[in-house]
Amino acid sequence: MERPKDLSISPRIAIIIIILFHVVGLVGLSVPVTRALFLQIVPFHLLLMLGVVTLGHHKLSSRFGIFILIVFWLGFIAEWVGVHKGWLFGSYTYDETLGVKLSGIPLMIGVNWFLLIYATGVTLQRSRLKSAFFRIIAGAGLLVLLDVLIEPVAIKFNYWHWNSGNIPLKNYVCWFLVSAVMLYIFELFNFKKQSIAAPVLLVTEFVFFGLLNLVIYL
Repeated sequence: MERPKDLSISPRIAIIIIILFHVVGLVGLSVPVTRALFLQIVPFHLLLMLGVVTLGHHKLSSRFGIFILIVFWLGFIAEWVGVHKGWLFGSYTYDETLGVKLSGIPLMIGVNWFLLIYATGVTLQRSRLKSAFFRIIAGAGLLVLLDVLIEPVAIKFNYWHWNSGNIPLKNYVCWFLVSAVMLYIFELFNFKKQSIAAPVLLVTEFVFFGLLNLVIYL
């Protein structure tokens, strides 16, 4: 009987795809004439990144699949609580850019939480921080900084909107806490050291949203 083929992709290919599609997306969103089209394909971009990150994971297994599902649904539930109860993040509503919704929450938001948590977890895994506690705290702090860059872009491009018109401090506090819980789960799974592709995704996200902030403010 033939052994199943390895569906994984090399770190080099993963990095090329990550950078290339973020550059294309940055250009497409920066040019007014193509912006509407590129906003329509945001969910497909997230799905592509999900595929790249998943296939780039060293030694795919059911454990990794379980981790994806846990973070996906934790992220989705956190957003549901935020939107419908107001207990997390603040008072906000999702618009149409992120695509298909379930109970008012885009399914892609769960994908986005996984991508950010995994990329941050692997980045800190590859760092010199030996303490899991400090990796979790540092990772949650990084994700808050990233959210500072994401928020103006998300509002401008109709990912979501704040019902008060202002981004509450509560949003950043809850981002830190929710991120810390998910990064703790990442640590519990104790994945073997992963490739540089996931940290490249995290850095690329910082650059992508940082430059988009310049675009919308200029």
